[in-house]
Amino acid sequence: MVFLSKAATAYEGRADDARADDSGARGSEEPLHVASRLHAFNRFELKYLVPVEQAAEIRDELAERMDRDLHSPVGGYGVWSLYYDTPQLRFYWEKIEGLKFRRKLRIRHYGNLDQVTDDSPVCVEIKQRVNRVTQKRRVTLPYGTARRLCDGREMVDHSAKEGAFIQEVLELIVRLNLQPTAITGYQREALVGRDADTGLRVTFDRRVRGRDRDFHFGIQTPENRFTIPPHLSVMEIKVNERTPHWITDLAARRNLNLVRISKYVQSIEAFGLAPRSVFHINEADWPPLTPTEEQPHQQRPAQHDASLKVGAQ
Repeated sequence: MVFLSKAATAYEGRADDARADDSGARGSEEPLHVASRLHAFNRFELKYLVPVEQAAEIRDELAERMDRDLHSPVGGYGVWSLYYDTPQLRFYWEKIEGLKFRRKLRIRHYGNLDQVTDDSPVCVEIKQRVNRVTQKRRVTLPYGTARRLCDGREMVDHSAKEGAFIQEVLELIVRLNLQPTAITGYQREALVGRDADTGLRVTFDRRVRGRDRDFHFGIQTPENRFTIPPHLSVMEIKVNERTPHWITDLAARRNLNLVRISKYVQSIEAFGLAPRSVFHINEADWPPLTPTEEQPHQQRPAQHDASLKVGAQ
């Protein structure tokens, strides 16, 4: 098994030391080995929260210098993720505390859920962050096999080159007692850079919703609810090394402000599994833009959570 660099291992060690001070609330947890990468890539991510109307304008402007992702049809495609966490929500708290080294495990399905079967391809993925760099490692498995690995905690059939990663996933689940915690879903449109900007990718995620129960992707009548107000879209700029200057110029010209947002964290807090943090997106703080409003922004009453259920399926 291959280990992370000394720097990354040190970050993990400090993270475990920090959590040890709170062991009464979360229990003792061992540092984990990290296997060699499989289907891996590193990148930097910048996130913005924009109204869906403005997102459409930005997308059209970007299309003058970028190409539509070959897997992104007009109108986008569905992305559904089942996140695993400890009973004490270790991965959630790592994000809230801003640890230099943190990770999360998920099963991800691309496309609609109405025809998901045990044979449908899904990705078992470990997403981690080391300093400011986001790393993803994943393997594609049939959905039934992925569930046996992550829910049944069974070693599953795999190729020789997939063995280290499969073993790492199983070790992570068993050691930390990971369990299904939340599902998120959204409609994504993606653009990719061309020529000198081939490492650039920009995505627009809208209708961000989810649930904290009924964790099978193929359930017939899921009770989803919006976890981010439906009039907002999450725009992400993803680059391998540096952000092209024309992208930063576009963001400045349109008064876009960077936000620290996690769809998983948003779901955990929206469903009351943890107190709402300073990073939580409240609908009252991001009201829809309308020609006339009944009340000034600062006097606008907070929306009841039930209002976010409408149209979330």
